[in-house]
Amino acid sequence: MNFWKQWSVEKRHFFLAITLLILFVSPLFILGENAHIRIHDNLDSNIAWYKTLNNSGTLFGNINDVVPQVINGLPRNAYGTEFSGIQWLHAIFPSMFAYALSQTISRIFAFIGMYKLLVDHFIPSKDGYLIRVWVSLAFALTPFWPSGMLSTLGMPLALWAFLNIRRGKNTYKEWLTIILLPFYSSFVLGFFFFLVAVSLLWVRDLFIKKRINWTFLASIVCMTFIYLAIEYRLVYSLLFPDEPTSRNEFFSSVLGFRRTIRLVFKNYIIGHTHVLALHTLVILPLSFIVLIMIRGDKKSGYAKKFMFLFVLNILLSVWYAFWFFKGWEPLKEQFQLLNTFNFARFHFLRPMVIYLMFATGCYLLWQKGKFSQSFVKLCLLVQMIVVITSNEEIVYRVYGSPNFKQFYAEKQFKKIEEYIGKPKADYRVASIGLHPAISQYNGFYTIDTYNNFYPLKYKHQFRNIIATELDKNPKLERYFDQWGGRCYIFVAELGKKYDYEKDSNKEVKNLQLNTKVFKNMGGKYIFSAVPIKNATQNGMKLMKTFDDQQSAWKIYLYEVI
Repeated sequence: MNFWKQWSVEKRHFFLAITLLILFVSPLFILGENAHIRIHDNLDSNIAWYKTLNNSGTLFGNINDVVPQVINGLPRNAYGTEFSGIQWLHAIFPSMFAYALSQTISRIFAFIGMYKLLVDHFIPSKDGYLIRVWVSLAFALTPFWPSGMLSTLGMPLALWAFLNIRRGKNTYKEWLTIILLPFYSSFVLGFFFFLVAVSLLWVRDLFIKKRINWTFLASIVCMTFIYLAIEYRLVYSLLFPDEPTSRNEFFSSVLGFRRTIRLVFKNYIIGHTHVLALHTLVILPLSFIVLIMIRGDKKSGYAKKFMFLFVLNILLSVWYAFWFFKGWEPLKEQFQLLNTFNFARFHFLRPMVIYLMFATGCYLLWQKGKFSQSFVKLCLLVQMIVVITSNEEIVYRVYGSPNFKQFYAEKQFKKIEEYIGKPKADYRVASIGLHPAISQYNGFYTIDTYNNFYPLKYKHQFRNIIATELDKNPKLERYFDQWGGRCYIFVAELGKKYDYEKDSNKEVKNLQLNTKVFKNMGGKYIFSAVPIKNATQNGMKLMKTFDDQQSAWKIYLYEVI
């Protein structure tokens, strides 16, 4: 107790914040595979990718290697670099434990990074300790995209290092940050855009201060070079393209002007699923209150920082939305890189920008007196409630999503494997009403998949299987033809729903697949989450139905004959 009293008030709050962070991630460790976690772009893809790649023996494969378990030979490069920290966690530990560790690592460094950035560069005043600590924790608890690791949550830590170096502070801490962050983040899913922004800061200094800050420039070049070395597979594919991929048919500029404007407001007010800042209820209204309050006081340093962040936040949403404006299409047709690389992701800077704006706005209010300070405390408390209740275990349990064990249903798929009774490499499967990632996680060889890219010729070949079903549903047809990342057995009656659980009463009554093409591609079995009433008309025979108490699915095993 005496030790606690000897700590400063700020250290006590810091300790409480760390304790809350540990409690926040604790369900992942306590519940293990019974934990509820995100499905979209997580269970339905990335977690299965890590296991598939690890099992394939091609983790360190060469540029031209393929992973035979997926689509008769998915290019190894589709799974990204072997120098990713999250890939190594999944190579060393069981999937769920690796996921829990990754969440913990990411959130701890997000908290430390934002705290250091606020202390040294945004809210250095002693009386701002409440804002520094609790804004940092709120930022660290946001529901970031799990496989992004520190791609967005690590930006404050990186900015802290760069700003220190810009000031002439060149200790090992700053350079170690710049060197190590690339191993636990993604260049294309965050830091390319961050480094462009930091480079613009260097250019600004060059023109305004009229001097070249060589050390600052060297730090930017250093981090960029490390990313390019780590992502050598991506660099090679851009410099020496082999064959067209599904990304070549990614038609992103499809929105008219009115829908684009609507997307500006949607992104600004709500955000994006991969970079949710949870700013709508508290931070957004507070930003407008601060904007009104500082109308006559725009010369102070805090007011200038707030105005810059406020405007930047808007511009990032505008850029994001207008990237999908159809007016870009002629230019994208001329330069294929504009299709294959998603430049809309400058909005991945928004979580950092929003929480820096939140902290700066809170401190501007804090300086106005006791009533404003009470209001700031209330805002911090409510924002903490918002982010804490966004915990995956709370959200996905309430939503009714299956937990990790129920989703991958290993016991159930083991029974299917034993019933088929042949080596998995001797036949290929596909899924209906079910994510192919489940089959892949359980070691089955699939002709369907969900990946960032795969050969374009395979997409065209696979399309022949589902052509009639796509003709029935224009939305599915556009979804597959203009993107195609989900190379699924789409069924018009099921739409864009890929996870029909065992309590579903859904049936497919009029399936029309080209099973001849399916067989020519090596397909032998279909795992369906729903019964297919006209299976025989499609040359399919129901072999057996599989259920398991620990599974979310009822699997109808069809053989294509």
